[in-house]
Amino acid sequence: MDVSISPSPQQDAVESVTRTARSARLAQRAASGVRRELKDAGLHAMADGLLAGTQTILAANSVDVERARRAGMREGLVDRLTLTVGRVAAVAASLREVAGLPDPVGQIVDGRTLPNGLKVRRVRVPVGVIGMIYEARPNVTVDVAALALKSGNAVVLRGGSAAQRTNATLVGILRDALESVGLPADLVTSVDAAGRAGATALMRARGLIDVLVPRGGAGLIETVVEESAVPVIETGSGNCHVYADASADLEAAVPLVVNAKTQRVGVCNAAETLLVHRDIAERLLPAVAAALWDEGVVLHVDAAAETVLRDSAGRAGRGELLVAATDEDWATEYGSLDLAVRVVADLEEAVDHISRWSTGHTEAILTRDVTAMNRFTEAVDSAVVMVNASTRFTDGGQLGLGAELGISTQKLHARGPMGPAALTTTKWIVEGAGHVRPRDDPAVSPNLRHPARRLMREGVTPGGRRSPPRAWRRHRRSGRPRR
Repeated sequence: MDVSISPSPQQDAVESVTRTARSARLAQRAASGVRRELKDAGLHAMADGLLAGTQTILAANSVDVERARRAGMREGLVDRLTLTVGRVAAVAASLREVAGLPDPVGQIVDGRTLPNGLKVRRVRVPVGVIGMIYEARPNVTVDVAALALKSGNAVVLRGGSAAQRTNATLVGILRDALESVGLPADLVTSVDAAGRAGATALMRARGLIDVLVPRGGAGLIETVVEESAVPVIETGSGNCHVYADASADLEAAVPLVVNAKTQRVGVCNAAETLLVHRDIAERLLPAVAAALWDEGVVLHVDAAAETVLRDSAGRAGRGELLVAATDEDWATEYGSLDLAVRVVADLEEAVDHISRWSTGHTEAILTRDVTAMNRFTEAVDSAVVMVNASTRFTDGGQLGLGAELGISTQKLHARGPMGPAALTTTKWIVEGAGHVRPRDDPAVSPNLRHPARRLMREGVTPGGRRSPPRAWRRHRRSGRPRR
């Protein structure tokens, strides 16, 4: 009896990812060195394709959103998944913004002429093939494709299953746009069809994928960082803080805190903790709390904040929106209408709290005191520090990058919002004019520094007598004692 063994889902996924990554590599090489004008034409074609295909995109997205709601996805995450006519238009506009940015490829990072006449310089070059593993965020599909194209890379995408239909539609539009201007469609590819096994295979594709970027919740990021054999640029979760200093402008502080918390709760740059200097707590907290309660925000408060707000909550009938905070609250990225609140003695206590609980994403200080501002910006070790501005501005589009790959919270290669330059590496170019390294260079190889070798060069025999180097070489070849 003929018994055949079918390949496992993991084997199928490995083969699929391998084929896709190799196709992306060939496409990236084929597009290597193309003029900026052609890359920018591709970006504009992508934008045109999105606008023309808006209704098709929204139809696919509505299926994903409905399925997510039936599965019980949190509303903040559903909002992140949802596309509208306005959001599609905004994504298209971001493509045109990226087109308007300088081309990072070929930029000279530094260079000089050495004393020996060698001319050395470091220039930016594409990383190669970028792998992206991300959750249900359709805008990321477009943002990553745009930044990869601008920086001369290819990208292999693995989006969350919750956005499968939306992502498939978007990828198809982007690939058609690339081909319409004469660029390889495989500069943008997806392994979504391989499912979870595809994500695992992508993490194991060392040598096929040059760098992997995870974007999503803490669980996803931790899994990729710990299990990937491919180098990873870590985009951390966002436990972001706002600190209201004693000198804060109280009138401006209220709308700023509300914006930082509620403008879009499911994103990584939403504020999760409010720290308030004790000198202004009784004046600021009731006003902030009232505005946040109007938005339905639950305040998780320490004992000092609870003392200040107890009466206000009772009078306003908001008792259910005021609960006691625990250590778990200080560590939580809510992604929901929840905010931890603590009263601190001074700026140093605020810095200590942030140092203990922050994920290193974004922190903000509200102050009119230059000394306090300088101390906070120096002492807080996060990727982005805001001064009198909402944490919601930690965004590539808002900080002049057009779009972003993610917010890197690590300290190597890239940190903060990652734009086109973050998807490049560097190479050294050294120009000489027949330069050779001198034989008497003190940094020669160890074998040339051996005493016997040195004596040979100096024409000294083992007995200590001088002889011409040539005679010494004959003596060494013969193996006979020299008379």
